[in-house]
Amino acid sequence: MNFLLKEIRGIFKYIQDLFAGVQKFLTPAKAYSWQTLIYLSIFSWGISYFALGYIKDIIAFCGWLFLLAGTAWYTTDDPLRVPGTFMPVGAVTTGFLVSIFAFGHKEGVLTPNTIVIWPTIAAIVTAIPNFFEGTGGKLAKAKLPKLQDRQKVVVLLAWCMLISCWLQFYFVIDKWLKEYPSLRADNFQKSAFVIRLEPPAKKPKTGDLILNKLQPLVNQQIANKPWSEVEKWLLEAKPRLGNLGRRTINSNLGQSQERLLWRVEPRVVNIRSGYKLDILTIWGGPGANSEGYYWKKSCLIEPFNSGKQTDNKNTIARLTCDRTSKFIMGSPPAQQ
Repeated sequence: MNFLLKEIRGIFKYIQDLFAGVQKFLTPAKAYSWQTLIYLSIFSWGISYFALGYIKDIIAFCGWLFLLAGTAWYTTDDPLRVPGTFMPVGAVTTGFLVSIFAFGHKEGVLTPNTIVIWPTIAAIVTAIPNFFEGTGGKLAKAKLPKLQDRQKVVVLLAWCMLISCWLQFYFVIDKWLKEYPSLRADNFQKSAFVIRLEPPAKKPKTGDLILNKLQPLVNQQIANKPWSEVEKWLLEAKPRLGNLGRRTINSNLGQSQERLLWRVEPRVVNIRSGYKLDILTIWGGPGANSEGYYWKKSCLIEPFNSGKQTDNKNTIARLTCDRTSKFIMGSPPAQQ
């Protein structure tokens, strides 16, 4: 029984000490302290909630300033360093808050600009105290850092700016892959900086999609039409099919930037039974293969006599296309 009471007293003592430590941490030792600035930031945000118009923005702006100043003050008094550097962990926190304040508080916390500028701002926050003397409540005085300190600052800034550049490069590549999804099917094995983390698509499907949407339109203009009109259409196949292809691309790819890099071209060959029409969707964007690639769907156009008489007036065109499209690496064949 005595052992149980002793354990209970120990638990209450632990809770009491914990609350005492929290109270000491949150209670300012004097009016001019980092806790006061944090409380002012919370008070400013609370008041801004009930304000309207530009007054709300001004109060919220002051709240951000109080938060940044309070955080920077607390984290630089007795800093915990990032391993291998002289950068305080608090500078990383302060840099993150500054990034949110500058680039992310209206759009969302984690925006590309917030993440990219974060390391550089953290390095600047780390470097600033080296140019001043005095901390805490003492009046700070400007000074020129020692030579060895200047070297540390320059190296730290250079490294953090390099990290920011690599982060920006990541977001640029990510934006390209979203705007041009056909690039996802490309080969990145020879790239010095792009590593594929997901299984690659075997073929870019956009060209196949365009052909499947385009075939019914071609069928409407050729199938069961008089043979003389079809031959005239084939003579003008390049502009006619090009216009159909452009309308198909614009209607099916929407606002995608990739729509500007696809084009449709015909290849017409005169054969014994009629004509062979190859419809090509050609990728004109960047790729690992310098010769590019294209999709091809072949159609056979043959004359068909719809009546008993064998004169040309009753002759119409019959169109038969392949069920599937072919993906071909390399340059498309020359037009004849």
